[in-house]
Amino acid sequence: MLKKYGQLFISILFITDIVIVVISWLLAYYIRFHIEIIPITLGIPSVEQYIKLLPFIVAIYAITMKVLGLYQPMRGRSRGIEFYNILKVTFISILLITATTFFYRGDSYSRIVMVYFWLISSISLMLSRRVSRKVLQILRHKGYNLKHILIVGAGDLGKIVAEKIDLYPEIGFKIVGFLTDHPEKIGSRIRGYTVLGDIGDVKKVVKERSVDQLFVALPLKAYQRIENLLELLGDEMVDVKVVPDLLRFMRLNPGIEELDGLPVVNLTESPLFGWNKVIKRLADILLSLLAIIILSPLMLFISIAIKLTSKGPVLYRQERMGLDGEQFYILKFRSMNIDAEEGIGAVWAKEGDERRTKIGIFLRRISLDELPQLFNVLKGNMSLVGPRPERPVFVDNFKKLIPEYMLRHKMKAGITGWAQVNGWRGDTSLKKRIEYDLYYIENWSFLFDFKIIWLTIWKGLINKNAY
Repeated sequence: MLKKYGQLFISILFITDIVIVVISWLLAYYIRFHIEIIPITLGIPSVEQYIKLLPFIVAIYAITMKVLGLYQPMRGRSRGIEFYNILKVTFISILLITATTFFYRGDSYSRIVMVYFWLISSISLMLSRRVSRKVLQILRHKGYNLKHILIVGAGDLGKIVAEKIDLYPEIGFKIVGFLTDHPEKIGSRIRGYTVLGDIGDVKKVVKERSVDQLFVALPLKAYQRIENLLELLGDEMVDVKVVPDLLRFMRLNPGIEELDGLPVVNLTESPLFGWNKVIKRLADILLSLLAIIILSPLMLFISIAIKLTSKGPVLYRQERMGLDGEQFYILKFRSMNIDAEEGIGAVWAKEGDERRTKIGIFLRRISLDELPQLFNVLKGNMSLVGPRPERPVFVDNFKKLIPEYMLRHKMKAGITGWAQVNGWRGDTSLKKRIEYDLYYIENWSFLFDFKIIWLTIWKGLINKNAY
């Protein structure tokens, strides 16, 4: 019954998406040529010309939505991931449509219409998904479209599974109880759910409770019982999901991938792969180039000021450690005397540091000495947003003091970061800085990047810990 209604819901969702794509295309045409937000210089093409392209547009969107998994079950998937997938669908579809119409010489299609179409279709598809989720949430609160869950394992891992399920009632999972391999726990309650019996009772409980999914949450030492469990369920139509007892080993963006049919569990992995990596790099190139153009007069003025007020070069190159531990030279406006480290070696700047030049005090206070790093971003050594790169000599010490320190190198180093906009820069708590860096990597998204850039402009340039 669940599968029947699930297929019906997906079919309705697909038809709705196609209708949205068609309306978005026609609406984009109407706004461009009949509201005239931007002046028209080449005349108004007929609506028939744009309608003629609709079958191709619908086909492109339908294929892209299918390939990128827009119709996979939404149960258990976050809204943010779904919205991000929609943006990928619309972005790739628009690229394909624009590229095709560019080489098609039969008719000419407005690029402004394409931009309008991308915006309207993206927003409309997101709103459609939001409404569909709300409808499902209401139905599930009323007891419809629920999946009955049995958790095998009444230990710490089983409790965590129940806790996660309880956090998201809109997913539509209803826990019927636990099974255990410890007889003394039978009859007790965990998070309000009863331990219904021993693992050997699984077949009986599945039938009596109409269980749809089985979550196996056993400790590593008890995994030999999974084979017996699967044998008992050989003729039962129940989905079996295994929650690996690897939580204490999972550090950063854990997940599962496939190696020629072999499932592989990733304990630590960078969130930047595939399209994520490509789009973030494109954003870095475009935004850093734009910033260099806009700020070039200011950088020229700073260069002249440095040259006139102290001896030595305008720029300062310093070795830093970046993505995957690779070392590169960071660029900064020189803010200290050329012999700043003579006799003392590598040390952090401190309040009232006498090594700073007069202009350097000002530059460091409002972070203008960091501007040349825009060229590092353009080159590809750094990103606009990411954990701040540290000197290798400091890294060697920090990685011994903080076990998870090296995980921050799973993301390309940035000019600004989540730790910096929250005040953790300079000579402040290293543990807090790492905590914020790892939070950024684990929760990375393009919206998160833009939020950090905005906060950097709004409050991150001037900092009391910038010496």
